[in-house]
Amino acid sequence: MALAPLTGRTAVITGASSGLGVDFARELAALGCRLVLVARREDRLKALQAELKEKHQADSVVVALDLTDAAAPQALFDLLKQQRLQVDVLVNNAGFGLFGNELDIPWDKTRQMLMLDIVALTHLTKLFARDMVKRGSGYILQVASIGAYQPSPTYAAYSAAKAYVLSFGQALNYELRGTGVSCTVVSPGVTATEFLQVSGQKTTWFQRITMMDSAAVARIGIRAMLKRRYSVVTGWINRLLTLTTRLSPAAANAAITYRLMKNA
Repeated sequence: MALAPLTGRTAVITGASSGLGVDFARELAALGCRLVLVARREDRLKALQAELKEKHQADSVVVALDLTDAAAPQALFDLLKQQRLQVDVLVNNAGFGLFGNELDIPWDKTRQMLMLDIVALTHLTKLFARDMVKRGSGYILQVASIGAYQPSPTYAAYSAAKAYVLSFGQALNYELRGTGVSCTVVSPGVTATEFLQVSGQKTTWFQRITMMDSAAVARIGIRAMLKRRYSVVTGWINRLLTLTTRLSPAAANAAITYRLMKNA
C-alpha cells in the first residue's frame, strides 16, 4: 500500500529535541512535510531545523515550550493559528518515565510526568483534531509503550499513563470513523533514546537484548499512521510480549515485569 502524499502538509511533533521526536521529524521531512518542532530545548530544535533544511529542504518552525505547563497546549494552538499554519498531522511524542518504587518518587516529578504524558497529550489532541474534523482530513499519532499492556512495578505510574494513551487513542480512532481523520497508537518497547537516562534506570540485560533503533521505531509508527492503522506494536519480540500478557493473569504479569525491569 502506497503511503499518502504529505508534500506541503504541516506536522506538529512534540518532544522533537531528541530520540523518537527527532526521528519522527526526519521521517516526515523526507515525505515532504512542513514541520512544527516543539520541545523545551531550543538549541537542539534549531540544530534539527538546520539539518532538515539541508537534507530534505524542509521548512520548519521552532517552538520552545514546556508542555508540563497546563497553559502550554492552548498557547501552541493559538500561536499556530496566528501564523496561519493549518496542522494536518499531530505527533504526540513528548513524554518521559520515572523508574523506582512509586512511593519513593517525589510527587512533583510524578505530577510533571502525568501532565506531559496524559494531560498535554489529551489537550493537544482535542484542540487540533477538532480543526482536522472540520476540514475532513488529518492524522494523529499517539506514542504509548508496551508498558501499556501490563502493570509494571518500578514504572507503575508511567505504565498506567501509557495504558491511558493506548485506550484513549484506540477509542478516539473509533469515534473519528467517517471523518477523514484517524488516530494511530504506536507502542514501542525499549528504544535507543535518552529514556532510561531520564527515568533514572540502569540498562538491564533484558533491555539490552530487546532494544530497538529509534529510527526504525519512528518509521514503523509513521507508516502505520499513514495507513490509518488504529494501533501498532514495534518489533516482533514486543508483539509477542504483548500477546503473552493478554493471555496471562495480571498478578503474574506484574511479577514477571518486575523481574525484567529490576536493576541487579
